[in-house]
Amino acid sequence: MDSTYIFLQNYWWFLVSLLGALLVFLLFVQGGNSLLFRLGHTEEERSLLVNSTGRKWEFTFTTLVTFGGAFFASFPLFYSTSFGGAYWLWMIILFSFVLQAVSYEFQSKLGNLLGKRTYQYFLVANGVVGPVLLGAAVATFFNGSNFLVDKANMSEQLMPVISSWANGWHGLDAFADPWNIVLGLAVFFLARLLGTLYFLNNVHHVELNGRCRRQLITDAVPFLLFFLAFVIRTLVKDGFAVHPETQAIVMAPYKYFHNLTDMPLLLVLFLLGVAGVLFGLVKSIFSVTYTKGIWFAGTGTVLTVLALLLSVGYNHTAYYPSTADLQSSLTLANSCSSLFTLKTMAYVSVLVPFVLAYIVYAWRAIDKKPITAEELKKDGHAY
Repeated sequence: MDSTYIFLQNYWWFLVSLLGALLVFLLFVQGGNSLLFRLGHTEEERSLLVNSTGRKWEFTFTTLVTFGGAFFASFPLFYSTSFGGAYWLWMIILFSFVLQAVSYEFQSKLGNLLGKRTYQYFLVANGVVGPVLLGAAVATFFNGSNFLVDKANMSEQLMPVISSWANGWHGLDAFADPWNIVLGLAVFFLARLLGTLYFLNNVHHVELNGRCRRQLITDAVPFLLFFLAFVIRTLVKDGFAVHPETQAIVMAPYKYFHNLTDMPLLLVLFLLGVAGVLFGLVKSIFSVTYTKGIWFAGTGTVLTVLALLLSVGYNHTAYYPSTADLQSSLTLANSCSSLFTLKTMAYVSVLVPFVLAYIVYAWRAIDKKPITAEELKKDGHAY
């Protein structure tokens, strides 16, 4: 195979993985919203929390759409298999995010029929459903999904369908595997931790800040339990390996553990990421004046998720395994776009650093100073 083609496959898997890692970090919006009524005891306090996450929800939504678009352009067979087959899972995720957007925009509109409190409950629903389902979807990269792929169907004139779901659950069967739920809950509690750390950094309110530090302890324990359980189980279980010569899919003992040891840089990224998350949490819990924990924990989240996603695609690994037919599993080589498409998109990807720079600039401009109750009273565009 052309070495340039192989490089571009790996390059685009890196970009997709980076977008996925950024998306998990940006789920602090959902995590913060899930705590809306737990942290906010008065209408003023809830307004502070909603406006804090409300200034960032577009980043999360845009990253989710970009993540899907990048997957579609670079690995179209995954897109058609997962988004086209497991559509109930993805439709529920997308609906919850659309519900979030509507809730932000309409909760304070005069004359809305449902009332402000109802829209706030919708935000809480998105804060729970979004992270749990996204975490469960990512877990299928390690545990497999129930689909079939037959490229010979391309010759069928009436119905040239390459991939199909092997049962009628169309994605909801992901919840039949308890380990998918374990990662979903780990992502949920991580999102809550990141949301709480963001409130400490972004909202200036003595009572709220005190509750946030106590909430960190409440959410840190289940997060560590679910995350460690999933990681340990993943490292010791058999993984889906690709034979480098025949491209056949085989089960390999300790595959994901060997991926990290065979690629030391990923192991270093993973350990640095975990250390960053723990430092941000511990420092924020024990220091009553510390407010920068979101940056350590957020950077750590990106590094950890990036290392895990890269390990599931690199080193001759099937990144989307099939539990219905092992040889239907998707790899970087058998699911990617053409060389021309990958090369053309690679030129476009040069613009990514400029987009990221704009996001950083916009973020800093929005968060120039912490949100206060007095500021919201003067803000004509408050949610």
